Amino acid sequence: MNMISLYKYWSLIILVLGLLTYFFGFYFLLIDYSIFMDWEVLSVNSSMIGMTLLFDWMSLLFMGSVMLISSMVIYYSEDYMVSDINKVRFLILVLLFIVSMMFMIVSPNLISILIGWDGLGLVSYCLVIYFQNCKSYNAGMLTVLTNRIGDVAILIGIAWLFNTGSWHMLYYNFYFDSWSFVLCLLIISAAFTKSAQIPFSSWLPAAMAAPTPVSALVHSSTLVTAGVYLLIRFSYLLSQFNLSFFLLLSVLTMFMSGLGANFEYDLKKIIALSTLSQLGLMMSVLFMGYSVIAFFHLLAHAFFKALLFLCAGLIIHCMNDSQDIRHMGMLVSQIPYTSTCFGIANMSLCGLPFLSGFYSKDLALETMTFTYFNLFIYLVFFISVGLTVSYSMRLVYYCMSGYVGLLSLGNYNESYIMMRSMIFLVFMGIFGGSLLSWLVFPLPHLLLMPLECKLAPVLFVTLGGWVGYELSFMFMSESIFGLNMNLVTVFLGTMWFMPNFSTYMLYSKSFVLTNNYVDFMDMGWGEYVMSKMLAYFFLFLSKLNLCYQNNNLKLYFSVFVLLFVSIIII
Repeated sequence: MNMISLYKYWSLIILVLGLLTYFFGFYFLLIDYSIFMDWEVLSVNSSMIGMTLLFDWMSLLFMGSVMLISSMVIYYSEDYMVSDINKVRFLILVLLFIVSMMFMIVSPNLISILIGWDGLGLVSYCLVIYFQNCKSYNAGMLTVLTNRIGDVAILIGIAWLFNTGSWHMLYYNFYFDSWSFVLCLLIISAAFTKSAQIPFSSWLPAAMAAPTPVSALVHSSTLVTAGVYLLIRFSYLLSQFNLSFFLLLSVLTMFMSGLGANFEYDLKKIIALSTLSQLGLMMSVLFMGYSVIAFFHLLAHAFFKALLFLCAGLIIHCMNDSQDIRHMGMLVSQIPYTSTCFGIANMSLCGLPFLSGFYSKDLALETMTFTYFNLFIYLVFFISVGLTVSYSMRLVYYCMSGYVGLLSLGNYNESYIMMRSMIFLVFMGIFGGSLLSWLVFPLPHLLLMPLECKLAPVLFVTLGGWVGYELSFMFMSESIFGLNMNLVTVFLGTMWFMPNFSTYMLYSKSFVLTNNYVDFMDMGWGEYVMSKMLAYFFLFLSKLNLCYQNNNLKLYFSVFVLLFVSIIII
């Protein structure tokens, strides 16, 4: 079986599995059924190693979504990675990633969650450093080290649950005592690192150093949504505490990434910041207490975001591997099919009525209007939604229409394999939201509110679109609104200096100190006293032995004199 068919083969297997689990998820939801399975792996005397699996509508639907997107991404990768030397290694890494995600989704047990959770972190590191250059290496280190913080939080959570008799999180969702808040904080910090909320946001745009199919998989439905999924599972425990501070952090993440995307020129980073913005939306809805709506948005968002990344990958291929949107322009006349898919995904992301993103986003905004949170949260929430439309319009202007880029000669060819892989995602980007909203909420949410509140999302979406269109004509050098104020634009464009805090600040001062330690310990006394002491001692003994074996007459005489003197003294 050659490599080309290997990609198709695995794509087909995962597609069939994905469709099966998706339909089973809907069936389980319909009959309100779940399976809690204890699988005994090994039993020795009274000790038993078991693996616990939980199959309910939530885990099955999420698994189905992940598999469907993965199958399309693997099929797409067949053409995307065609000239790559290590394409089999790439396929194995992607499959490992999917297996880790499955582990995490079906586990109700913190230990088995950690296996999948750590697997995600490790395989994502391998994928981010796939193109082995300095930039990829730095991005990979930032990704894996930030995620280690969350792994440690889960480990401490496991240690805490040791005192309670079981590691099954389902048993402790309703269990409340004075220490439950500690577990709650640990789980939230783990989820915040994985889902890149403030203050751990800087790794997500950096992880764009990975190949584009990986970005489509990792940053749409798997790695970054793992944190949200974990919190959805613990939502009963979270509902017992006042978590308004974390709500503030997630709303600010949403606002910050939306603002940053308007100042970014790297196509993949704009889409990554857009993912971060949607994660902020999911998290904030979750902290308000609407976990099912957060899950609904998670599923709806996964499909059109994967489509957005796949379109971006094809566009980058056509632009001779340039990711700068200033090089693009008028692509709609060169690659019409991809431009259409890109437009559909973008409109769905903006929440255009009756596309997939509208159903979840509008529901989230209207339920937020019904909550008792203050005006600040309300305004930031709506402005963030406006910013989503703003950077989407800017992206459409720069890439698709109007704007004429710098790159004079492009390699325009739409691959049939890449185009076919987008069809299913386009279908889900249009119909997925309505399908899910009919099935997940069998009784429709009837939200009665004044006309101005009902029209507020539409108003902010329109306003955001207009602002994005106007920003497209504006250049950094123009003085209007102080856009040539370098500090302000750099502050807003670099996610409020967050990459500086997470990288440069850590090693700028400590680097000198560690250098001194290296000189003193590794290269100085430490090396001599610690590392080489044993080696020097054995070297001395072997030299002494060699000296004896040479039948040295002087040595025998000196030993004889020493012995004679010592006998006399005694």
